[in-house]
Amino acid sequence: MATTAPAPKLNHIGLPVLEYRGGKTTLCAGCGHNAISERIIDAMYQMGVEPERVMKMSGIGCSSKSPAYFMARAHAFNSVHGRMPSVSTGAILANHTMTTLGISGDGDSASIGMGQFVHMMRRNLPMIYIIEDNGVYGLTKGQFSATADLGSKLKTGVVNDLAGIDTCALAIQLGATFVGRSFSGDKKQLLQMLKAAIAHKGTVMLDVISPCVTFNDHEGSTKSYKFMQDNDEPINEVDFVASFDDIEVDYGSGEVYEVEMHDGSNLRLRKLQEGYDPTDKANAVRTLMESQQNDEILTGVFYIDTQKPTFIDLLNLVDEPLGQLPESVTRPAKATLDGLMASLQ
Repeated sequence: MATTAPAPKLNHIGLPVLEYRGGKTTLCAGCGHNAISERIIDAMYQMGVEPERVMKMSGIGCSSKSPAYFMARAHAFNSVHGRMPSVSTGAILANHTMTTLGISGDGDSASIGMGQFVHMMRRNLPMIYIIEDNGVYGLTKGQFSATADLGSKLKTGVVNDLAGIDTCALAIQLGATFVGRSFSGDKKQLLQMLKAAIAHKGTVMLDVISPCVTFNDHEGSTKSYKFMQDNDEPINEVDFVASFDDIEVDYGSGEVYEVEMHDGSNLRLRKLQEGYDPTDKANAVRTLMESQQNDEILTGVFYIDTQKPTFIDLLNLVDEPLGQLPESVTRPAKATLDGLMASLQ
């Protein structure tokens, strides 16, 4: 007697998780980037984001191959090295109704793309910006990147004598409104942070430590699986309740900080570090600087601001996507241009 396969589980918009997957990965087996792609798939599926309403942006590097491995039905653009922020800015201004997800790397963002990263953070554009951070240049044989920690050691024995750039502290100082760090091996924490990121209106910057199994997963590396497992210091336990879910959460002892997101969802942070306030910008930066002095790698949501206007708000853009408006609306009339030219004479 033939048996029928059970129907696939659907999310609240009626799609199975298969609709959120992409192509087969060509990255090294065990690469942390693959785990991040899996969590993105889970978050987009659980939040019920329409794949066709997503723009996937990337630059150059191992990280920039990741968008091919999730949400095949989404729109995608692979820009040149370090230039993903400016391309994303143009795309967002053309259609701010889309969900924009940018995947970058520590080389793509903290070296050649640092200037563009800085201005992306200060504008507070509605975008999820993920840095897949492994501390090395994986496509060019594993040299140190700008986020490599002082004293970290390569497989060749070379020791890094430069202090690493903390992209989280930088993003908070510059104006990003949702900043956190996670570890590709921490499935629960990363998933909850990604779901909250989807619900946030503004610039989300997530630095995700993602070990490179080929060049930076050895003794002496500060971005290896073992080092992260031994030295990860979470500042809060993250849980997210979407607006369409029942408001239920299981928390142990400890003070809970709750943030209402723009869509009515709730981000709940149970404090693991006594007295930590994720809305205090100065304290967030100070905490990150102190962790560097103590050789700790902090993870969790460091800073969140749900009140600051986005760049879209500041520009007073109309609700309709600019890229879909007719020329009669976007192009000034000849009389208007003639008047402008006359005023400049």
